[in-house]
Amino acid sequence: MSKSVELAGLIKAQAGADPVRYGLILGSGLGHIAGAVDGVTIPYDKLSGFPHAGVSGHNPVLAVGDLEGQRVAVFGGRAHYYERGNPGEMRLPLEVLKELGAEAVILTNAAGSLRAEMPTGSIMALSDHINFSGLNPLIGETTDARFVPMGDAHDPELRAKLHAAARAEGVEMHEGVYAWYSGPSFETPAEIRAIRTLGADAVGMSTVPEVILARFMGMKALAISAITNMAAGMSDENIGHEHTKAMAPLGAAKLEQVLRRMLRDMG
Repeated sequence: MSKSVELAGLIKAQAGADPVRYGLILGSGLGHIAGAVDGVTIPYDKLSGFPHAGVSGHNPVLAVGDLEGQRVAVFGGRAHYYERGNPGEMRLPLEVLKELGAEAVILTNAAGSLRAEMPTGSIMALSDHINFSGLNPLIGETTDARFVPMGDAHDPELRAKLHAAARAEGVEMHEGVYAWYSGPSFETPAEIRAIRTLGADAVGMSTVPEVILARFMGMKALAISAITNMAAGMSDENIGHEHTKAMAPLGAAKLEQVLRRMLRDMG
């Protein structure tokens, strides 16, 4: 029995065997959404092999149950490449999500803006991404399934539903390309100029490995950024992790409002 099957069985024993429809992976300052799920909450440390998700601002629990009429599995925090040097840190949680029956994963993150018209407090739906780090969670995979097509990695149908929810709620939501840097250091002004030239609209330290893994596993992916700062060289903000945590709630409230509406509308 694989580890993911074993863990899925343990979760079903506590949360019920009904399949989940969507998984949500929450970024910095967004972990509180796990507490809104009407169901069962399991700490990561009770799920052998789950990452420790040791970054402050994350909530390392898995909540399975009802959220706005949808059966979901909500991961209150993620592990990042920069924590242990493994781009596949979230592979086991996503394998478990697949075993629980999910058809899609919704990813959230805190990001820096590269567009003056998208200031701190904005939200942005990801239309595509640039893997600027060059890392990949499928390195070492031995089957031909590793050659994953990424043309529609950020699912157009789910994005359309997200935009419809934003319009219905009267929330301005931008759309753009997210660039993944490995972290944990923030980017230099020169690096920001480089990725702006390449077509990026926001920058962050997560999400891209999970999108790759989701597509590898046959799940659709949707990702949304809460903008916590202007990128290096674009403002006089004092960029740092404490600043990220302080600013995350500004966009998180909008992001949660839109996500909840989308889930209700998809019922």
